[in-house]
Amino acid sequence: MRATMTESQIVALIESTIRDVNMNVELKLERTGVNMMYDFIKNEVIVDIDRVQKACNELPEPMALETYLRILTIHELGHAMDRKALLESLDRTKEVITLKKQAAAEKRPTDLPFMKMIIEEHESDIVFEETAWANAGILNSFLGIVDGDSFEKVKSHSLETYRKLYEGDLAIYQALQEETLLV
Repeated sequence: MRATMTESQIVALIESTIRDVNMNVELKLERTGVNMMYDFIKNEVIVDIDRVQKACNELPEPMALETYLRILTIHELGHAMDRKALLESLDRTKEVITLKKQAAAEKRPTDLPFMKMIIEEHESDIVFEETAWANAGILNSFLGIVDGDSFEKVKSHSLETYRKLYEGDLAIYQALQEETLLV
């Protein structure tokens, strides 16, 4: 069920899915270490061919690579549908990136204002992800790209990744808040 596909087969499948939903978004191949993502500045979907195949194999339950690719593609197109909001967040995103670069790595988990910023970033990311999944769900319900069960499995798995990162940093932040109150 988890057979591999050639690069050209993967590209053809993603491009056909983009055409199926009638969206004008370019596809770019790039080794990013991230299976698939949407670049809202350039309005393009970026896929890491090797990583996306490995990511499919990391799902808790087996899934056909074709199904997985279609789900990820409509999810990234869900981000494209939210492009205006993503563009509006650009200034804050740049600010967070700059502050992350300036903060000493070993001091980050002990810096309350820094951790507050990280929590806000997580919360914003989760909202963007949930919005993209909601948009993808609308596309799927109208166009029947994939079966609903497979869609929900990938959606849950994806969102869980974001939530786990958030919860880990939230625990650090809350512990810092408690320490601050005790001082």
